[in-house]
Order: sequence, then C-alpha cells, then structure tokens
Amino acid sequence: MAATADAETCMKDTAALLDSISRAPRPGIALFLGRWLRHPLRMGSVVPSSPALCRRIARHTRWQSDEIVVELGAGTGVVSRALLEAGLPPEKLVVVEIEPDMASHLRDTLPGVTVLTGDAFALPDILPRALHGKVGTAICGIPLVLLPQPQQQRFVDAVEAVAPGKGFLLYTYCATSPLPYARLGLRAKREAWTPLNVPPASVWRYVPTGR
Repeated sequence: MAATADAETCMKDTAALLDSISRAPRPGIALFLGRWLRHPLRMGSVVPSSPALCRRIARHTRWQSDEIVVELGAGTGVVSRALLEAGLPPEKLVVVEIEPDMASHLRDTLPGVTVLTGDAFALPDILPRALHGKVGTAICGIPLVLLPQPQQQRFVDAVEAVAPGKGFLLYTYCATSPLPYARLGLRAKREAWTPLNVPPASVWRYVPTGR
C-alpha cells in the first residue's frame, strides 16, 4: 500500500514539474538566467527549484501565530509561492533578495509579502528590529557550500542574531551535508530529499548545538 502511495506521489510530482516548466513565467525565467550568468556563485542551480522541492521546503517550515518566515535568496519566488499555497499568510512572509531587479519582480508578483533588497549576511541590519526574535523559520536558498568557512560562519551568526536558537532550513544539491556543521556550532538533519529536481535536491535543518 505504501509503495503504491509513493508511486502516486512520484507521478504527481513529475506531472507538476513538467507543468511548471511549460507554464513558467518568461520574465521570471529570463531574470533567473540573467542573474545566473552575472553571478553564478550566488546561484545553486541554472534552473529554479521544482514544485516537488518547494513543497518539501514548505512542509518543514515552522511558524507560530506571532512569528514570521524569512526566505533568504528568494530568486523568482517559487519557494515563496509554495509557502503561500501551503497556508502561510503573505503578511507573515519576509523575503530577502540581493539583486534589485529580482527584488522588484518579487514585489510585483507576491502581493502582501514584504520584500527586502539586501544581503542575507547583513540580515540583522536589514530586518526591522521589531521582527528580531520573531522568526519561526529562516529558509536559505544561497549556495553556502561554495563559500569558505568564515563566510559560512557569518551567515550562521546573522541568522542566530535574528532567530536565536532556531537555526535555518537549507535546500541544496549535495548528497551529504553541504556545511561542516560541527565546526560551525550546529547540529544537522536531512529533513527531505527529492529526485524530481534538476539536479536532485535535499532539505537540511541546521540548529545551534545545545538547542
């Protein structure tokens, strides 16, 4: 019975992936590819995340009624839309995007969502002070695996400053943990994996040690 259910889920995810590719908004795709050409090290993949991956990210996103969700490196907003479709109210979502043209696209296509233009590594400075300590989940779409450990530590510290003890979700295309979590003072758990992404992807949760 479980195998049948898994097969049906796989078929649905495949259909959704093909449908999303065929119906993808051309301006968003053009922006995504243009950004990849300009700054490939800021991008985890040459194509946006698949519906299967986005749903898995949304499934593992936690938030309470008095909390927000922060998405770092939102790209064309495919993860953002999956969060909204999963029931997150737009006013509870804050996305951070470093590229001004991408941020403008997100403001146009995600009504009610707060879009901040800036560097995720400066999160304590760009996130309004009133929201510090009110982050239920921080979601990272930045390819941290490509960065040296001091930069990875900067990111960990930036998230900890606004979401003490919460850690973050990181979606990645690495089969094993993309971060040296013990050296960064973190615990790690792979929450999900999907082959229906280009390339196949995992969702990791990192939490400060001792939490």
